[in-house]
Amino acid sequence: MDQNQRPTGILHSLGEEIIRIITPVSICMFLVIILVSILDSDSSSSPSFTTIATIAYDESTSDTEWDKFVGALLNSLVFVAVVTVVTFLLVLLFYFRCTGFLKYYMGFSAFLVLGFMGGEIALFLIQVFHIAIDCITYVLLLFNFTIVGVLAVFMSKIPIFLTQSYMVIIGVLTAYWFTMLPEWTTWVLLVAMALYDLAAVLLPVGPLRLLVELAISRDEDIPALVYEARPIIDHGNSTIVQRRVWREAGNSESQIESSQNMISISNAEQGEGEGELRAPLMEAVGENMSVEGIGLGASGAIKLGLGDFIFYSVLVGRAAMYDFMTVYACYLAIIAGLGITLILLAFYQKALPALPVSVLLGVLFYVLTRVFLEEFVVQCSSNLLMF
Repeated sequence: MDQNQRPTGILHSLGEEIIRIITPVSICMFLVIILVSILDSDSSSSPSFTTIATIAYDESTSDTEWDKFVGALLNSLVFVAVVTVVTFLLVLLFYFRCTGFLKYYMGFSAFLVLGFMGGEIALFLIQVFHIAIDCITYVLLLFNFTIVGVLAVFMSKIPIFLTQSYMVIIGVLTAYWFTMLPEWTTWVLLVAMALYDLAAVLLPVGPLRLLVELAISRDEDIPALVYEARPIIDHGNSTIVQRRVWREAGNSESQIESSQNMISISNAEQGEGEGELRAPLMEAVGENMSVEGIGLGASGAIKLGLGDFIFYSVLVGRAAMYDFMTVYACYLAIIAGLGITLILLAFYQKALPALPVSVLLGVLFYVLTRVFLEEFVVQCSSNLLMF
């Protein structure tokens, strides 16, 4: 029965896959835009706290544009350096088989995001809408919300809709806090992370590439936060979920390359038509663990890393602080970037990072819309050429 339901080719399945990818990303971006529209204020663009992304330079409105750019560049370099060191540390821990520690670390990270970031944003919303609630009730609700979220993310026997919802919520909460960074730092950081993703995936000594190659050589999984579009079908535990890889013609041994935000292509399951191009992908499926990225598992489960959710949402959230016209342009650019990435993936038949095309297009469209399109629309409207 499953054989009859499986798509017969990439053209047949590509539309459904794109919809399954776009829908959760769009929901995440929409929720971030709503939060930014409700909670944005003059103080939000210049937060009083210091983070890793603002440790080198604290942007001030009195600074010149050049000073802001140089400072934002320093902040981005520090942030990328920290991310690189942490990723190499994860490679080292995984090399020494500290998988249990990594799983607990990811669970603790989800707890912090839901409990502290989510709790702070909930307080902001309570103040804005003047919701009457006592401290005890608030703490109990927040505690239950956080614990259920951690269990939903890292336990397999949880309704898939609940897991999907919490994955989107984690992406929304993290992305909103990134939008509170200074404007110049935010835009330069987006570009820097896109370039870092490109290097970490494609370079032979890239930390993400080393991490995944080590996992594949051991046939093990890496703990990571990923969105699963639909559940993995396991008929009475009689079959093992296969890791999706790109298979060369002649049914040779599988090779895979993946990253925090990477796509790969593979057959629908082991033994399928040789060299057949079925779906955009990347992932390693496990009970509680999976590599971040976009993917379609052997059983048909599409997976999308939260790194994509977060940085795409940061981009449109920052655009929402200026004008909704820029939001529309950035959203279309991100979706177009995903499509271009899939086309490049099908053309080169190798693993590619998912962030660079969408982020760079989004930043470009933001600048073009803010500098040229908005001025054009205002002039047309003032001359009664457009209403």
